Amino acid sequence: MVGTIMKGIGGFYYVKASDSIYECKARGIFRKEKITPMIGDKVNIETDGEKGSIIEIMPRKSSLIRPPVANVDTMMLVVAAASPEPNLFLIDKMLINAEINNITPVICINKTDIKKREDIEEIYSKAKYKIFSVSAERQDGTDLLMDYLKDKTTAFAGLSGVGKSSLLSIITNGELETGSISEKISRGKHTTRHVELFELESGGFVLDTPGFSSLEIENIKADDLWQYFPEMADSQNKCRFRGCSHINEPDCYIKEKLENGEMAQSRYDSYTQIYNKLKSVKEWKKK
Repeated sequence: MVGTIMKGIGGFYYVKASDSIYECKARGIFRKEKITPMIGDKVNIETDGEKGSIIEIMPRKSSLIRPPVANVDTMMLVVAAASPEPNLFLIDKMLINAEINNITPVICINKTDIKKREDIEEIYSKAKYKIFSVSAERQDGTDLLMDYLKDKTTAFAGLSGVGKSSLLSIITNGELETGSISEKISRGKHTTRHVELFELESGGFVLDTPGFSSLEIENIKADDLWQYFPEMADSQNKCRFRGCSHINEPDCYIKEKLENGEMAQSRYDSYTQIYNKLKSVKEWKKK
């Protein structure tokens, strides 16, 4: 029987298959092969009543290490129009990290009842990102957001205070109250957090991703960074110098786009900052 891992606690995995939830253990072969089942995994299980064993993990189309989840289609990056003020550099880092992990990033600007952010919409529409502007407080724009979530597995990410939990509560018709999606599990003196998939009535799944917003950009080369900036994707072979870093070289196509207003200055600043950091890490490793 094939199902989806909805959550995992204390070595048990709760798998939804055929409209039922089965409490499963992973077979020892996975430990020997150093494979750990992840939330979102599609798995084959053998059942005995309400319990079962995971006998096979299907190939993953995407995965995250922190938090450990698999098969996410969309990363919904929630930012506040105000209170807190958006951190554009952090937004850019999260966009890149989503794409590195083969997940489609989407931007959701919340709290538009406090302030409109046409500036942010302009910056990221130039970069061809999908953007939703909503107010969880007034439930403005949330219908369009919910329509988009149908038949997808969507992870929500964002800093504290942006209204992510309030949005998730609306999306799940109040079944996930504010702050409850990454509930705390008490085990003696220890308290741990777990990630859980939640199925939507309209089809699809949502989950919170605590920790994703603090991830650093790793495992890519500085010279490949441009590939994760959609507005730079057409730059190949258009600069004067082959292998142009788009930073110090003359006759750079990207700098022309910047001057023409086709790329936002904040996006270019993020590119140079991340590029230089990736370069410095590479040089440090050589020593």
